[in-house]
Order: sequence, then C-alpha cells, then structure tokens
Amino acid sequence: MAVVDDIRDVVGASNVRTGDDLADCGAGIVVAPLSTEEVAAVVRICRRNEVPVVPQGGRTGLVGGSISRPGEIVLSTARMNRIERLDPLERVALVGAGVTLETLQEAALEHRLEPGIDLAARGSATIGGMVSTNAGGVMAFRNGVMRHRVLGLEAVLADGSLYCDLTRVVKNSAGYDLKHLFIGAEGTLGIVTRVVVKLDPSPRATATALFGLPSVEAALRIIRLALESDAGHLRAAEAMWTSYFSLAAAAHEWSEPSVPLDQPLFLLLSLGGAREEAMREDFERIYLETVQQYPDATGIIAASRRQEDDLWRLREDTGVLYRAHPDAPSFDVSVPLSEISAYLERIIPGLAAIESGLAPYVFGHLADGNLHIVLNRRGPLAPPIAKAVEDVLYQQLRQIGGSFSAEHGVGSKRIHSLLATADPTKLAAMERVKRALDDQSIMNPEKVLPCDAWFVRSCSPLPSGNERRLPLKNASDLNDE
Repeated sequence: MAVVDDIRDVVGASNVRTGDDLADCGAGIVVAPLSTEEVAAVVRICRRNEVPVVPQGGRTGLVGGSISRPGEIVLSTARMNRIERLDPLERVALVGAGVTLETLQEAALEHRLEPGIDLAARGSATIGGMVSTNAGGVMAFRNGVMRHRVLGLEAVLADGSLYCDLTRVVKNSAGYDLKHLFIGAEGTLGIVTRVVVKLDPSPRATATALFGLPSVEAALRIIRLALESDAGHLRAAEAMWTSYFSLAAAAHEWSEPSVPLDQPLFLLLSLGGAREEAMREDFERIYLETVQQYPDATGIIAASRRQEDDLWRLREDTGVLYRAHPDAPSFDVSVPLSEISAYLERIIPGLAAIESGLAPYVFGHLADGNLHIVLNRRGPLAPPIAKAVEDVLYQQLRQIGGSFSAEHGVGSKRIHSLLATADPTKLAAMERVKRALDDQSIMNPEKVLPCDAWFVRSCSPLPSGNERRLPLKNASDLNDE
C-alpha cells in the first residue's frame, strides 16, 4: 500500500508494524516515530490520503480512547521517550510524549523532586497520554490534575503543522492559552509530542495510616484534620467501601486484628513531611480525636515501608475486581463532597432495583470526590441494563455540580453520556473547535465527539480507494483497548 510505503520512508521500515506482528493489540498498522518532525510527516501523509490517525501512549485507558478500526493508522509514541531537560533549579522537566510517569518520577526523585501527580498505572501510563486524557490520580485534590501540571506543550495538528508552546514558566498572560485545547482532548485535535511539566519538592519522609469508619462524614472529618496537620502535608486520601476492601484484603491475604473488615468505609491516608515519627504521632492524635466523636472507628499506622506497601497494594491492585468479574462494567464519577452520602444512598438501592443482586464496588479519591464504581457483574451488560445503570449513576450529577467522567475521559465508550449530559452550548462549541482544527476528522475519529454530517468526509475511509462509508454511530460496538 502506497501510504504505508511513504510512512516507512519517514520512520524506517522497522518502525512500521503490520499484519501478524500486531496480534497483541488488534491494530492494522502501527507506526512508531522518533521525533516531532516524523510525527508531522506521518500526519501529512495521512491527510493527503484521508487516512485517520489514532495516537496511542501506554494503552492504560478505560474508555476506548485509543482503539482503532480497519483503515486507520495507529501512531505510537513509545519511541519518543527522552527526558530532554530536567532542571532542579527551575523545577521543570521537558519530556517526550512517550516518557512514562514512573520514569519521570524516578528521574525527578534524584533531585528530590516529583511531578505532583501519581496513579497506579505509573509504570505504563505515558506523559503524552496523561496530558491527552487530563489524568488525575491520588494527588489531584492537592496539586490539581494534569492540566495544572503542564506549563507548555508541543503538538502536531491535523494538517501536519506544529503548535509549539514549550513555555517553562508559571506566569504567561500572552494571549489565548491554547495548550488547554489539547489537554483532555484525547488526541482528537492534535497529537501531543513534547510536554513541559512542573515539578515540586518531594517530602523527605512519608507516613501512612488506615482507618475503618462508620460513614462518609467521619472520613471527611479525618481528611479535614489531616489537611490541618502541622507535622506534614496530606498527599493522598483514598476511600474503599466494604465490598471492595473485603475483596482486596482476601485476594492479598491481608488481615489486621485492630481493623475488622466489617466497617462501612476504609480510608487510606498518606502524609509527607520532614520527620516520619512526627507524622505518625499526628496520625495518633487524629485517631484519638476521631474516636471521641465516632467510638466505633478503628485504625492502624504503618510501622515500616513494607506495611505501607501492603496497605497501598489493597487500594492500587484494582485488578482483583476484574479477576472476580471479568470485563466488569466500570464508571468514574465526580461528586461534590457534601453530596457523596446522598449520592451513594440513592444509587445503591437504584442499582439493586434494576436487577437482583446488582451492587457496586466503590472506591476512589475521596478528598476530591472522585468515585470509581465497578459492578459485580461480568461485562458487557445487555443494552437495556446498561442504559438503566447509567440512568441511575448519572441522574442529577450535572445539576449538583458533578461529572459523569472524573478522570477517565470520554473516549468511544462515553460519547453517548457526554451528549446526554453536557450543556448544548458546550457541545456546539466543541464541534466548532473540532471542525476548525480537523476539518477532515482524521485525528482519532469517533472519540469524544461522534463524527457527523458536518464533517467534510466519513470517519471510516478505506485505504485502498476513495469509497465513502457511513460513520460508526454506536460506541458500544467498539471494544476497549
């Protein structure tokens, strides 16, 4: 195929995979450029031939944001994995889109710095992918999401031109801050190639505690006490409701006499500061204050790094859910803190009313109201059941100031949710931006927004000719990556 031959000339034959070489990822053609210039050249070739481009980073997404279909070319950022600059005085890193979060964390730690964002998929998730999905994680309540960690970025647009704004300073009021168009756009407006990330000092020591609590209100009170700690700063506040915590504890054969598994809610806290002993003492103070108001509260303070790791494994190994319920349907919502109790009191009986025994595993980033909800069912759900579930989970979310997608994005799986819940003016503005930057709809089509008649061409071209096909309309027809 002429398109593939042209791309081989740009990136080298060994960096274009086709056919049997791709049995592991289900794609038809995967291209791995080394530089921004090569990305731009590949995009120009694809534009001339009206071939869609699907960018892929670490393939850790959960909403089908990087799936591909026949006739599309996957562009992998795996080779763009250089840390080009890491300045401990500026507290800034300039990295290629393919650098993993863990690689950046390790490099920054050598200078007692950190990127201010963390998530369980750190070993696979790439910085470019995290920018494109506006990733959140456990530190978002304190440091913001990826949008707040990016000082500047570089991206290749749909026409092969280069948007370059590698600003390394926090203060920049020079016109529209267009980098935010690409942050969270999931590759639909351009392919992020390089990123300037803001770094923060890392703490000299950390301390971890686990509390068993009777209610969300008790957990929020502890979070408030931890935020006011004089011994350190709160780095994470992760909640696990009983069903999830019990499953994770059993899977890892974890038990602790002082923390019975029958508490309604478990809260995992991390403090960072100068002295570990002082932070442990502050956890003891927080616990004593808590039991005065909630006598049934329980807790344990990690006494070693191994105990810390054991506690964090309970929260981060969410794979236990999918081993118990393969392809279990999962959801990712944001709920204002004052509304969390009422939200859970509504959705739990609401789900049970749909189907006997249907119940959620709930866990997430409690300090910022991000709840992950995984159903105790093998997926996928039948369409009528899936719609009923979403009606329960998403009802009134927008009205109370929440969101149906906290940190996982829209991808292909949640397009219908966006269309059903978003402000119509917002949707219209998104469509105008998309059309202005990608009039052929070759950038990650059928993600975030559906391809529609207002685009110049179909979203499903055939590389062998000029045939036109109607775009795929039902996101549930697509498989996740």
